[in-house]
Amino acid sequence: MANYEKIVRDNFYFVDKTRFIRELEKYEIPVFLRPRRFGKSLWCSILECYYDINRKDRFEALFGHTDIGRNPTPARNSQMVMRFDFSKVEVSSDYLAIQEFFCRECRNSFSTFLCDYADLIGMDLDRLPPGAASAISVLLTEVKNKRLPPVNIIIDEYDNFTNQLLTTHQDVLYKELTTGDSFLRTFFKVIKAAVGEGTVARVFVTGVLPVTMDDLTSGFNIGQIITLEPHVLEMMGFTQAEMNHYLDDIFTDHGWSDTLKQRVRDDLRSHYNGYRLLPDARETLYNSTIANFYLNRLVIDEGSIPTETIDHNLRTDINWLRRLCGGDKEARELVETLMFDGTLPVDTSMLSSKFNMKQFFEKQFFPLSMYYLGMLTFRDRFSLEFPNLTMKKIFTEYFNELEHIEVSLGYTGMFQQFLKDHDWSALFAGYWTQYVGQIPAQAFDKVNENFFRTTFFELCKRYLSPDFMFAIEV
Repeated sequence: MANYEKIVRDNFYFVDKTRFIRELEKYEIPVFLRPRRFGKSLWCSILECYYDINRKDRFEALFGHTDIGRNPTPARNSQMVMRFDFSKVEVSSDYLAIQEFFCRECRNSFSTFLCDYADLIGMDLDRLPPGAASAISVLLTEVKNKRLPPVNIIIDEYDNFTNQLLTTHQDVLYKELTTGDSFLRTFFKVIKAAVGEGTVARVFVTGVLPVTMDDLTSGFNIGQIITLEPHVLEMMGFTQAEMNHYLDDIFTDHGWSDTLKQRVRDDLRSHYNGYRLLPDARETLYNSTIANFYLNRLVIDEGSIPTETIDHNLRTDINWLRRLCGGDKEARELVETLMFDGTLPVDTSMLSSKFNMKQFFEKQFFPLSMYYLGMLTFRDRFSLEFPNLTMKKIFTEYFNELEHIEVSLGYTGMFQQFLKDHDWSALFAGYWTQYVGQIPAQAFDKVNENFFRTTFFELCKRYLSPDFMFAIEV
């Protein structure tokens, strides 16, 4: 759920992170990056409701129960909000087609803005030129000339469509979009100029990688990437204390047992916790969106433990690995290292909030590239690891795909038999024959205990989830 108004109106459960609005106001143009499914869009909705001048009379209803509602900042409900979602921009192999898709999506945002503030602006959409940059320029000039309240621009998933170009090896097209007088650079230049003259009061940008932001260079060099700042590290994702309080609310409302609560807590911790976003971070975080995916199923099924624990939107396309590594052979070597060792060495001196496309694809930067994509997290200052069982299972699927290992045919009999006799030795023997027997000789020479545990777990998870709960060994 990424609609804050609906959360409040329908009395949904809500983990209050609004105190971080004060932290964001320390920056004029904060850029906050997190892996997919970390709650970025909900934050955009919260900020829209908080700053929107049209929602001034509803502030108490929307925020009275929150931290920021009890102690608001002077900027509350003082701006006109213009919101963009660039995840909706379609991708093509043609520059002009992408430009058309981009302009169309921006035009939808302009239309909403003009409708929301019709009493103030009094401008029809057809008065705007077709290009995104020229249209937002005309619109912001109108705001300036009429001395209207300043604009707050929110851009969600700013790099969604440019990242898709990178994964599909369309580097020439990517560079065309991020250099020279491209429509994308010109769009951000207009916003930059409007910030300078005060027409735009604030800009908030979310995304996954700083690559596009860095490659835009002077087009938008005023963005302040705060991803690694310790004081906002917990702005998205749940801490253990927040998750405990969240579970207490759910279980109190539904009258479920403490025994079930402990099982759910263990399940959540194993599958969705574990994101240590800095080597010395105080604690690990839950991926909030996929944790909510699990809890939503729990409530809908009236307290039955969900058997499907993976939100498949979390699965980063394997093309990212192929692109990062340079091909199947290199991707296979990287996945094998993680499957066999469970960790990947990292040079933390290279950890930076800004890097360009060239750096992102350099071999020595691979570990940190995977960290930014949410595939790995910090174990300590010297190594990265899988954050949880969910990501470990996803990497096992990568391994199976790269090594062409069949995991859907030939297994049902041995798992059916196990449910009758609970003979673990017979089940492992079946795994050894059916699964391990498919591993290529060059890979088998490197396998170890960690690999056997990981792949055996993935198979058991695949076939036995309705009957057993799986947890991380500690």
